[in-house]
Amino acid sequence: MTETGADEPQPTTGADRPFGLGSRFRGFFNDPRWALAIIRATVLEAAHPQIGAALADNSTFVTHPWRRLRNTVTSLRRMSGDDEEVRRKEAARLNRMHARLSGTDAHGRPYDAMDPAVRAWVVATLFESSVTMCRFSGQPLEQDAIEELYGEFRGYLATLDGDARHLPPTVHEFWPYYERVVEEELEHTEAMRIILYRLFDHLPAPPLLHGLPTVWAAGRALVGPLIGVVTVASLPEPFRRRAGLPELPGAQTLMQSAYLGAGLARFLPEGLLRTESVLELLALSPDSDDPRARTLRALRDRMRRAGALVRLITPLPPEPEPGADTGLRRGAEEFFATVLDQTGDGYVDWPDLAAMAREIAGRLDLDEPAETRLYDAFADWWRELQTALDTDGDGRVSRREYAEAVPSLAGPALIRVAEVLFDVTDADGDQRVDAQEYRALFRRGFHRDPADAGGSYARGAFVRDFLSFMSGRARSTPYDPLLAEA
Repeated sequence: MTETGADEPQPTTGADRPFGLGSRFRGFFNDPRWALAIIRATVLEAAHPQIGAALADNSTFVTHPWRRLRNTVTSLRRMSGDDEEVRRKEAARLNRMHARLSGTDAHGRPYDAMDPAVRAWVVATLFESSVTMCRFSGQPLEQDAIEELYGEFRGYLATLDGDARHLPPTVHEFWPYYERVVEEELEHTEAMRIILYRLFDHLPAPPLLHGLPTVWAAGRALVGPLIGVVTVASLPEPFRRRAGLPELPGAQTLMQSAYLGAGLARFLPEGLLRTESVLELLALSPDSDDPRARTLRALRDRMRRAGALVRLITPLPPEPEPGADTGLRRGAEEFFATVLDQTGDGYVDWPDLAAMAREIAGRLDLDEPAETRLYDAFADWWRELQTALDTDGDGRVSRREYAEAVPSLAGPALIRVAEVLFDVTDADGDQRVDAQEYRALFRRGFHRDPADAGGSYARGAFVRDFLSFMSGRARSTPYDPLLAEA
């Protein structure tokens, strides 16, 4: 992709400003239409060969879509606030994360998440999808509003890259750039196919609906295909035609109706559809110690009774027997699938462990030195796993290799991972985690209050608990939501 600006970096102009609490983008933050727009933008991003390859090799969006969505919303919230220091810190974190994502795709072409032209395309899809969602819902933006919104997105890119020169300087110049990329550079990538035809058909239940497979399967069977049809119909027509994406009869009408309905939902009572509140609710397990869980447990009981009626007329998965799998232990294959194989490709290799490090570092908001220590420890752990388990020498560990070895994974490198977490938690450096520090860890990293936060936690006990989870020997109340749940 060629640069759209001059050879020299272009400073952010007065019209280009980052998102803020009074920005046009911030006004979209809790807009129900944004859910459809973000899916559309993600498909257009995944259709770019570099982004598609990076997603296929490194992303956890297939196995942990709810976690990925929550992290994206958290990042956008930080970048769209008025606190300049928070924005700067989040931009630095994103840059460190993207700097670790590079490689080659299935055709031998290199990809690099720090490529400024590629990063500009990500921002371009978000801007264009924001404008398009307003048009689809029958409330198109005025030209001055479009120009103001475009300035905000250029400001966002400038915060990340130091300048916004890889996006055209004006909206008038943006549209030819956008059309050229769509017509000349986008491809029918594997990542795009997964999003359109696999992700929503196999979307795992959020923690809120764990234990309700019938209810979730029934809803997913209805909504999943509709989301796919609506998304395909919303994509640019030249790309749909070139990529051979099928459009069912009536799809355009369905798509327009979906955006119109989402637009009408904006008139519901303020706060009812607040993005962060909805995501927090979906991530809340009815078995947790959160005070809201009592209401959810009662609701889940009612949903189970409704699911029993559904099962009478539909061949959906049966509900688990009461008390089934309530122990703390899990099988080797389950641990492989739910914890180790973060990218969901059936193997464990470095991108899986990097995803774990990325999730922990993001949840705990680690600074650069602690984050580097964490990544280095995970890299050492991967080398230990590769040496012990990769029997066929293909550079990755298969489910069979892992299951046959049934190894103890708690080597020296994994101990170093646990020690990084302990050092982050031990704020006063006294080599013990007291009740206040323990609660802070859970609230910051796991968004919940521990019921047993009394006393203190010695380094050895803290490390043993983490190793017990990461070696697959036991489930864990804090670590399962962090690394095992979707």
